[in-house]
Amino acid sequence: MTHPTDTDTYFICATPRTGSSLLLGLLDSTGVAGHPQAYFRVPDEVAWSERWGIAHTPQGALDYGDFVRAALAAGRTGNGVFGAKLMWGTHAELTSRLACLHPDLAGDEPRLLEREFGRVRFVRLWREDVLAQAVSWVRAEQTGVWFVGGKGEVGGGRAVHAGGRPSYDRDAIARTMRTIDEHNVGWERWFEDYGIEPHRIRYEDLSDDPSAVTLRVLGHLGVGLPAGRHITPSHHRQADHLNEEWIARYR
Repeated sequence: MTHPTDTDTYFICATPRTGSSLLLGLLDSTGVAGHPQAYFRVPDEVAWSERWGIAHTPQGALDYGDFVRAALAAGRTGNGVFGAKLMWGTHAELTSRLACLHPDLAGDEPRLLEREFGRVRFVRLWREDVLAQAVSWVRAEQTGVWFVGGKGEVGGGRAVHAGGRPSYDRDAIARTMRTIDEHNVGWERWFEDYGIEPHRIRYEDLSDDPSAVTLRVLGHLGVGLPAGRHITPSHHRQADHLNEEWIARYR
């Protein structure tokens, strides 16, 4: 197995409704950027463990070392690159679990990640239009539908008890905008605290030219798109006239 010059693992560091699922599918389609998914959300651990054949208790307890090794095996491409998505908060869940495996590194999140994942790079995905992001987030929570399409993600599809037709909720949109601001500040402080300079992607640029953005991520990782390989999306756009109506109404 050959490895790229610079990267064993990369993390897409995002907040909800920034096009992260779209980006994961685009990177997966290259064949050289892993099979990135949101592997490390605690609520999804049992579903992933059952897919990978990892034993767990009825309460969901499992061997986290086995879980990480299974994620790496499932999420790598043949060149050894592994990718995963981390929302704000998920990184703390992941590193707190890793600290139990490596107590000598507790409190040093980048070194914990490097111990398990090798040479790590970070991609920061954000959305300039926070109102549009909040509207999309509120609508997804109401309907239970977080993406359309995909490649067998765990979670994120239509919820069993989905709420039916979405309804405008100004207070929910305002609360969500505050949450987005808090999460964005959290990510920026985290990068600053650890002296990390991530590769930055704006949702609006990703939406306008997905292929160009994907190629720039590959450049950041130190890998090239194989000859004859095409960058193709696996997710479909969800925003429609209803999102536009809510945005105009809020303004």
